[in-house]
Parts: sequence; structure tokens; C-alpha cells
Amino acid sequence: MLKSLFNWKVLLNLIVAIGVFVGLVWLTFRWLEYHTHHGQEIPVPNIVNKSVQEAIKILDDSGLEYEVDSFNYDPKYRPFQVLQVYPIPGSRVKDGRAIQLRVNPRTWAKVEVPDVINKYSGLAFQRLEQVGLKVGDTIFEPSIQKDAVIRILYNGNEVKPKTKLARFSTVDVVIGSGPLRNIAIPNVVGLTVKEARQVIARSMFEVGLVDHEDGSKDESDVIYYQDPAAGDVRDQGMQIDLWASKRTLAELSAKIEQLNSTYRMKVDTTLPPVQYQEMPVREESGSDIPPPPAPRRESTKPSAEMPRTETSRTTVPATETNRPRTTASGNNSATTVSGSNSNRPATTMTTKPAEKPKAKKVVID
Repeated sequence: MLKSLFNWKVLLNLIVAIGVFVGLVWLTFRWLEYHTHHGQEIPVPNIVNKSVQEAIKILDDSGLEYEVDSFNYDPKYRPFQVLQVYPIPGSRVKDGRAIQLRVNPRTWAKVEVPDVINKYSGLAFQRLEQVGLKVGDTIFEPSIQKDAVIRILYNGNEVKPKTKLARFSTVDVVIGSGPLRNIAIPNVVGLTVKEARQVIARSMFEVGLVDHEDGSKDESDVIYYQDPAAGDVRDQGMQIDLWASKRTLAELSAKIEQLNSTYRMKVDTTLPPVQYQEMPVREESGSDIPPPPAPRRESTKPSAEMPRTETSRTTVPATETNRPRTTASGNNSATTVSGSNSNRPATTMTTKPAEKPKAKKVVID
């Protein structure tokens, strides 16, 4: 077996196989050097703070590829200004290497408008600020949803929820201020159901029950009755019930009378009008008023030397038959004195002695 291994034919084949393998390896490395530009490196140019258009042109002239990535918006820099470069400027890279550029965008990143319609205004403002939107003007509009958000405006145009706006954009909010009062009900009798809906909506009311005579939902049916009636006043947002049919009003007269008896209040005009009469004011007579009380007179105390008599004189008219009488009380004694004149006052005396003096007669003229 060893003898056959050292045969010149075997050795020749082995040498040829080794030569072919070495040649393939050499060609592979040469091809890699040529493809990767081995030993050929290009310095990364300094393109920081340049516009993205200028940076791309410089990289193309240098034989370098590029990848542009938007950076967080910074208002201190110009829009589309190159803020960062990777690899850093001055680094040596091979020809065809992709350079990553971080560019300042034109404005803030866009955010979605949150769904705050029909939400309380305080919560809506908080939600808008959380996503990065600023609330500008607050506009109040009559609505049954008081203090609720009705619409959101951006540059005067209404925006729907999930619409994307630039971060920190200013939006205006329309808020309900409460319903209007005493609005006249429009007349929709004779209109189609579709036309009646539009008229009712413009009048700031809502469509309530729609009763189709044939049970269909045809919007072309004509309204022959409504409740409340036209001309009545209601608050904003009240519902108006409609009755619709394909027949004419003349054919539905009996039906209208039946509905009137149900929904319209009848007023009896045959009764006489109510008359109101004013009752005379009763004047109180002067006799009912009690007389004022008589003034009281103060009495003086007698001195210690001699007794003083406190008298109270009351003069009343008297005829000749009426004689004045004087009654004096002191030490359990009373005296009656008659005068010569026909008209004498009746006097009552009360004597308060200091030391039990003897009774004295007092004559009062």
C-alpha cells in the first residue's frame, strides 16, 4: 500500500490539487481587496451645521453613502440643519460606507388630536396639554351640553379626533354655554321627512318620534302633523315628533282631528270672561282708637316741721245741684266741705303727717 502511495502519478495529482486550492484562496482574497477597497480609506468630511442638501452633495462627491434620520426638533437651530454625524468628522472609512446624518426637522413631530368631543372642558384641556397641544381661544356656543367640548378648531377649521398636528400647535376649543330659551317651533307640515330634519336641525331642535302611516322608513313621506305645534316656544334641544304619510292633507283630515284631540288643549270660548272687582277699603272710625293716658303728676313729700298736704285737683263742670265735695283722709278722719259757688271742683286730698299731727280742716276754694 505504501508503495502505491509513493507512485509518481499519485504525487502528481496531489500536487495539482494543492496548487488549485492555493490559487483559489489567493484569488478570493484579491477579489475581496478589490471589492472592499482594502487599504483605500476616505476621511469623513465635516458637514455638521450645514443644510442637509449641502451635506448630501459633499458625501456624493466623496463617494460615501448616507442615511438621513430626523432628530428631535430644536427651535434653536434651522430647519433641516445637520446636528450630528456618525462616524464623527475626521474618521477614515472605506469608499461606499454609509454615513448617518441626524437632521433637525422642519417643525415639531406630529401628534394625534385626542377624542375630547362631548367631554367636560376641564378634562379636555388637560388631555390636550398632555399630548402637547396648546389651547388658544375658548369660544362659547349655545348648546344643551353645558361646559362640554363641541368642536376643536385649528386655524379656523374644524379638526376631527385622531387628526395629526404638529406638537405645540395652538387649537381653539368651542364649549357649550347652555340651551337657548323660548325658541319658536318651526312649521314643517307639508315638507318631506328629509327636509323637516334639516329645518329642525337649523332651528336648534331635535327630531323625536317619526311615525310613518304605512310603517315604512321612506324619507320622502310628507309631514301632515307635528307636536309641539308650529309657533309654540320651547328650549333648545327639545324633540319634535312627526307624523308622515304618502297621502295628502285633505285625505288625512280625520286623522289630524284625532291627533288634535290628543295633543292640543281645547279652550271653551263660550264661557263669559272672568271679571274682578276691587273691594272698598274700610276706614276705621276714630271712636275705636283708645284715648291717650292722662299725664301723671308727681307728689312732693311734706317737710318735717309741719305736715304738707298733697292735693290733686280735677275740675269738672257742675250744675247748681251738683255740689263739690272734698274728702280729706288723715288719722282716719274725713271732712266734706261745701262752697257757696255753684260750680265747684271735686277734690280728693291725702295727708301724710310726719308725726301723728291732729286732723286739720282743709278748705279748698
